[in-house]
Amino acid sequence: MVAEAALIGLLLYRRVWRILPIFCIYIVCALLVDMGNYAVQWHFAGLSSPKYFDSYIAAAALEAVLEIGVLVELAWSVLRPLRSSLSYRAPILVGLLFVVAGAAAWHFLGVKGLSVYPAGWRNLVHLEQTMSVLRILFFVLLAGCSQLLSIGWRDRELQVATGLGFFSFVTIAVDMLHQHQDFGPNSNYAYLDRFKAAAYLCSLLYWGFSFAQKEAARREFTPQMQSFLLAVAGNARSTRIAVSGSGSGKSSKRDE
Repeated sequence: MVAEAALIGLLLYRRVWRILPIFCIYIVCALLVDMGNYAVQWHFAGLSSPKYFDSYIAAAALEAVLEIGVLVELAWSVLRPLRSSLSYRAPILVGLLFVVAGAAAWHFLGVKGLSVYPAGWRNLVHLEQTMSVLRILFFVLLAGCSQLLSIGWRDRELQVATGLGFFSFVTIAVDMLHQHQDFGPNSNYAYLDRFKAAAYLCSLLYWGFSFAQKEAARREFTPQMQSFLLAVAGNARSTRIAVSGSGSGKSSKRDE
């Protein structure tokens, strides 16, 4: 919580909320959720309380929604040099792509090896795995296309994606180990979860170090990437116009 509070102060000082408002909201909500979970844990005396688990599940669902928003925001921020040439509906399309990718990850991942666990734990691990895969795929795609997108490790978008990717890799590894564990009071389930907490803390410290540095000036896209993105945008616009035209044509024929 101290690291989250310090990062929030740094984000406000650097005015990051102007370019990445959803990410700033995500960190603020993470701090509030941690404070709330701590208060629930203290009030109901322990992690085993059903009240604590219910609040944890609700917080995980909220964070999943915000994380999708962060990924959409990062993708839209990467496209900053071409925003004037793109449709205002482009962010909605990007958001739908992430939702579809998340739904596909949820369907194909499953939670093998967790059949002996309570349903709530299975749903929690399933959600964590789905969001981790989504964050990892975005990080790999962004890092792999960094040259074409003219971004580097000093750009805010890649810095945020790197922190999310590192935390996600550790989360996936811990969840895979959980599937081979016994679930009970004498198991090491909670001890392995400390690696998740440590990875998240490392991501917070990395973001703090990164945002303490001056932001690099944004470079323009390579001509190849600019042509490709404009072609994709043009094809999408043409398809939308064609669909609208066919719909208008059918309506006019019905009117006749």
